[in-house]
Amino acid sequence: MDVTELTSDEMIRLQAELDQLRGPRRAEIVEAIAVARGHGDLSENFEYHAAKNEQGLLERQITLLEHKLANAVVVDPPAATSGGPAGTGSRVEIVDEHGETTTVTISNAGGPGAVSPHSPLGKALIGAGVGDRVTVQAPSTTWSARIVSIA
Repeated sequence: MDVTELTSDEMIRLQAELDQLRGPRRAEIVEAIAVARGHGDLSENFEYHAAKNEQGLLERQITLLEHKLANAVVVDPPAATSGGPAGTGSRVEIVDEHGETTTVTISNAGGPGAVSPHSPLGKALIGAGVGDRVTVQAPSTTWSARIVSIA
């Protein structure tokens, strides 16, 4: 079984997304299919085939979210006041070797500014603390960064 660590906020957000996909979004696609069917010959009906394709993609997305939530374990983000170690739910600010500052959130739920704990950067950050230098083993390069803050 693949265990997915999520914070309680991430769990709530993913459940809301799943509810949206199962309810209103699924209903929209069913309606689009019904309208497209009304246009006649299905073998040459682009709208029908596009709607059916979209339905397949939606059902796959629903399946993936259901699997992630079914295998989820709720974790508390590491205490922000301790300065580390970084873990799932941590918001980490780093400065790379070129002086560029980046802030990422270690998350299995995705979203803006999120990095998976299974990605090269996520693996390097997990367990590190403020002031630590981490080495990121990316597929095409290796680079390093210093952790400025963890929240």
